[in-house]
Amino acid sequence: MQEALSAAIGQGTAPGGPTGYVLVLPPGWRQVPVRAGTREAIREIVRDRFRVRPGHVPRDALTPYRIALEQQLTAAAAQARQRGGTELYLPVEPVRGTLIAASFVVSEGSIGARDEHDAALIVAALGGDGSGLLLDGVRAARIERIAPPDPARGAERGSRHVDYAVPVPASDGRWLVFAFSALSAGDPGDKLAGNLVELFDAIMSTFRWTWSRARESPT
Repeated sequence: MQEALSAAIGQGTAPGGPTGYVLVLPPGWRQVPVRAGTREAIREIVRDRFRVRPGHVPRDALTPYRIALEQQLTAAAAQARQRGGTELYLPVEPVRGTLIAASFVVSEGSIGARDEHDAALIVAALGGDGSGLLLDGVRAARIERIAPPDPARGAERGSRHVDYAVPVPASDGRWLVFAFSALSAGDPGDKLAGNLVELFDAIMSTFRWTWSRARESPT
């Protein structure tokens, strides 16, 4: 892990409540905002990805790869936007020559005014096997499931999914949902998929709120 990135949350928090969150990302992962500034963020990622050119490779030979990466990121951001996302996080640097087929989308939602946030409601709504945990002092929910192939929707392979639902302190029933998915090489329960889930869990372990004024995190 090396890069800390922050993101703002929407309206609905009381004065003194959190203004956003911070995550520490692994090397090669980037954040793409999907509601505003998407095109600029994608172009910056593409520029950074191809900033260093191997001396023996002509500049024009990289153009198709730049275009392909920009198209891939644009399509992923559009899909995240359709899912109600606010940010998309994904790897943009290949590992051993292969780009990892994994990403996660952050979205905001509300279950209405409640005296206490109930993680069990979110677990029930999202389905799968859920468990409770603490993230920066608030009770959150972690839900894991496996999705089978669905050729009708363009999903030729099964995928592994993990969702974190995190209640926003000092808000009127608002939640952040971090929805991770990883395509498998054939078996969503294989070692590669398991390693990617462990990586996502490690990313979420770095989750911290940012606050509108200096104060301690809630307990």
